[in-house]
Amino acid sequence: MIDKHARVYVAGHRGMVGSAIVRALTARGYDNLIVRTSNELDLRDNRQVAGFFSETRPEYVYLAAAKVGGILANSTLPAEFIYDNLAIQTNVVHQAYLHGVKKLLLLGSSCIYPRDSPQPMKEEYLLTGPLEPTNEWYAVAKIAGIKMCQAYRRQYGCDFIAAMPTNLYGPNDNFDLHHSHVLAALIRRFHEAREQGSSPTLWGSGTPRREFLHTDDCAEACLFLMDRYSDPMIVNVGAGEEISIANLAALVAEVVGYRGDIHWDRTKPDGMPRKLMDCSRMTSLGWRPRIALREGLMDAYAWYQGHIGARHD
Repeated sequence: MIDKHARVYVAGHRGMVGSAIVRALTARGYDNLIVRTSNELDLRDNRQVAGFFSETRPEYVYLAAAKVGGILANSTLPAEFIYDNLAIQTNVVHQAYLHGVKKLLLLGSSCIYPRDSPQPMKEEYLLTGPLEPTNEWYAVAKIAGIKMCQAYRRQYGCDFIAAMPTNLYGPNDNFDLHHSHVLAALIRRFHEAREQGSSPTLWGSGTPRREFLHTDDCAEACLFLMDRYSDPMIVNVGAGEEISIANLAALVAEVVGYRGDIHWDRTKPDGMPRKLMDCSRMTSLGWRPRIALREGLMDAYAWYQGHIGARHD
């Protein structure tokens, strides 16, 4: 177990996952957390990152900082997605090694797996086939981060591990329609449609199946792994259940209170036809999620209403 007074750096503490990790650590009594905003510390700048590690000397690092987004963002900003994520990971992992960090946890994504990967997706399926083209830039960067952690573990003996969460949602999600993931986009579209009396048009056919995990569950998994896991093999972190995008849209509409029509633009891409994580490795360690999808959606929508929805009403 990590000492409650240890210096713990959470990279990306304002993001959805990073903020959840900070909440979880604080709730458990960790009292020496280190955080920096992107204005205070540009993780893409190696000199800044080196200076930060030299000054603060973190003992443990949660690497949750990343440039993230949905299909549209990945398709229109490929250079930014691959450059920003490669730079962030390279700088943080290397400086963690140079400054003797005791343990580092890198957060990846389920999009690292091949487009036509057998389902549910096992950790061993990494690099066994072509990636989904709509998010390959982010996936390639995350795969590089995984391999970097494994390389530093092999060559230098660093206790660097990597967790692969499934699709996440919850407080502090990005609800920008041009850069958000599917669930956040659905919440905003249905909220605005209800307020404006309009009918939303959603991308694709609605047939792809996805798995969703509340960010607070993801944070609990991260703390669990930091305490109890030390191995080069990546670990899937998921909910163990999947839902079609069409059924998800219906559920979100119900939670938001939208009762109108839903239109589908089949000229838009669907992404991977199915993404379900095999989380048997994680559950065998003794961890399971606790927040059901409907309960989590109600929490996410309440946060949206309190922080963002009022601005657009």
